[in-house]
Amino acid sequence: MLESGCKAVKEGMLEKRSDGLLQLWKKKRCILTEEGLLLIPPKQQPPPQQQQQQQAVPAPPAEPAAKIKELHFSNMKTVDCVERKGKYVYFTVVMAEGKEIDFRCAQEQGWNAAITLQMVQYKNRQAVLAVRSTRHKQQQLLAPPPAPRRRSASSSA
Repeated sequence: MLESGCKAVKEGMLEKRSDGLLQLWKKKRCILTEEGLLLIPPKQQPPPQQQQQQQAVPAPPAEPAAKIKELHFSNMKTVDCVERKGKYVYFTVVMAEGKEIDFRCAQEQGWNAAITLQMVQYKNRQAVLAVRSTRHKQQQLLAPPPAPRRRSASSSA
């Protein structure tokens, strides 16, 4: 997402509820762009270089890159504000495949509103592009075929 040149709209910390049995809240460094939301572990460190060089078997991809999670707006269905409780706002990002990801943040941070706004703007841009593409295809189908060009006497000499 960031490789494609998208600028960060909002950056900061969010807490994500883990999928595990205990469902603990884990802090994530988040970057909101025009394309989606990046979730990055707050204490991400590069893998030790010495360990990778000593292994005879090729090492799997670098751990930090694998830990960065991208929630692209094309895969997002909704952002539901569940409740405001104490100092936190609890909200859920519902993905297209039905997966629900729970987040919380301080009420004054407004992450749920920022994510919702960017998602709506993204979906609107995609809808406009789809309409333009459809109109362009319709115009091509309805347009008469171009007339064959005649050679002028001066160009054939």
